[in-house]
Amino acid sequence: MSSTPPSPRALSVPRLPLAGVLRPNKPVDIWFKPATSAVVATGIPNLTLLALGRLDLVMYTMAGSLCALYGHNLPYAARARALAWVVLGMFASVAVALVGASLTSSAGVLVTIGAVLAAAQKALCDATRIGPPGHLIFTFISSATLFAPQTLGQVPGHLALLLGAGALAWLVGMAPALVRPHGPERRATARALNAAAAYTERPDHAPARGAAAAAVHAAWQSLLATGARTQARRALERLVVRAEVAIAAPGDTDAAQLRAWATGLRGSGAVPRPERIAGMDDELLGIEAELADGAPSLWRRIGPGSPLLPIALRTFIGCALAGHVSLALGIGKPYWALVTAASLYQANVTLTWSRGVQRVVGNLAGVLVFAAVAPVAHLNQAALVLFCLAFNFGAEALITRNYWLGSLCVTPMALLVTEFARFQEPGELITDRVVDTLVGAVVGVVAAVAVTNRRAGDQIERSLERVDAARAAAERTLALAAPGHAALETTRRTLAAALVELRAAADTAAGEWWQRALPEDRVVTAEQAGHRTLAATVRRQASGSVDESAGEPSAARG
Repeated sequence: MSSTPPSPRALSVPRLPLAGVLRPNKPVDIWFKPATSAVVATGIPNLTLLALGRLDLVMYTMAGSLCALYGHNLPYAARARALAWVVLGMFASVAVALVGASLTSSAGVLVTIGAVLAAAQKALCDATRIGPPGHLIFTFISSATLFAPQTLGQVPGHLALLLGAGALAWLVGMAPALVRPHGPERRATARALNAAAAYTERPDHAPARGAAAAAVHAAWQSLLATGARTQARRALERLVVRAEVAIAAPGDTDAAQLRAWATGLRGSGAVPRPERIAGMDDELLGIEAELADGAPSLWRRIGPGSPLLPIALRTFIGCALAGHVSLALGIGKPYWALVTAASLYQANVTLTWSRGVQRVVGNLAGVLVFAAVAPVAHLNQAALVLFCLAFNFGAEALITRNYWLGSLCVTPMALLVTEFARFQEPGELITDRVVDTLVGAVVGVVAAVAVTNRRAGDQIERSLERVDAARAAAERTLALAAPGHAALETTRRTLAAALVELRAAADTAAGEWWQRALPEDRVVTAEQAGHRTLAATVRRQASGSVDESAGEPSAARG
């Protein structure tokens, strides 16, 4: 049984990799969407301020404009809510930073405020799973505004600029809904079909099975977020069902057909409509049941006992130490070291180390790019604005391939942004940036190693318990002579979500330092048993041997 406790062994210390850390990946399929959204959302305010001769205010409009980077994977109903919360979160972060900057000139106090904000932003973004780009944009903006000289009287006007640009970013993020209202759901469904096709071609490859299960789960989450079950959504649901059937019976699946359906979801044409599977297509009542249950409250996700708290503590300690070390070295912009440290913190120490290597390489190469373009950018303010827009697009175009490639554009853009108020000596900016990058990376990684996260192991135990409970419930349902549609669908979705959660917890704990021995055998056993039961559930639904009236209102059965 997977609940058997593991035998005690020495604490594990995984190796910190170098091979492959800088290898470019395949870009995500929608890289151009955040790239173009960011350019439009920042370009309109920047060019307006250029025309008015007030580029010194760009920092405040950019705070709102960069909100356009968020929510591109979300259906538009969910994106509208998410973008509104992102703008409000940015408003709150910058408000705290501006008030702090207006009340004190102590760099040490400002660094501490910045570290507190970075930790809070990290915890909230991880808990709400907003991103990419997650907490980093919030931390970059709030840390920069902390060190912008302010008076209390200027704060309302600067916040108004943020809100105005944020409203524009909301409109830019929602504009594609006018042309392709179900675009995000179509893309999520296509990913599920392609992942299922890849698994059917390698049915003995456990990572492919896990990737397919995760893609299917993500597709259902996307469809659940749309709210009303329109005809278009029902058609997409049937395609996701085909992906689930393929995972359950890979030997009986035509991978080429799955890929053909995925290709058919491109553009805005009609959704492909495969033949119906009566037991699974007629009434997906469990979807409504899951939608009604909702997600755990925010307090449960970040409150006492949350696995996110150690990561937030790492963020606070690493950012605070990096900023204070930068101050001790006499660097004029300690928030760069703070932001560098904040950018490192991933789910575990191993991923944090990899991000540190990528950040250092990208920033050091990025300052060389800045040195090359600075003479041209200094010709006039229009050139400065255009270079920033170009680097903004380049950053989003490259960052999904590898973080260090994105930093090639992020670094010169960040340096150029500091020159909107006045041109500065490039050599001084480059020196400060290099020192702060090295300080932030070294101190950030040390803090990640020093602050242990034993809760990563605890999360595996909780995930194993959820998988056991979900599998037992599914098996009880399968044992019924004629289970209802709603019962089968609910147990299937619950078990699938529990398996995805278990794989994520295991991957996170595997890269964490100072862990007790991980229950690897129990995880493998639980996953194998869970996927067997999941496959049996899918086959039972596909067979049609269910109670057609179970789960329907009594009046409809009467």
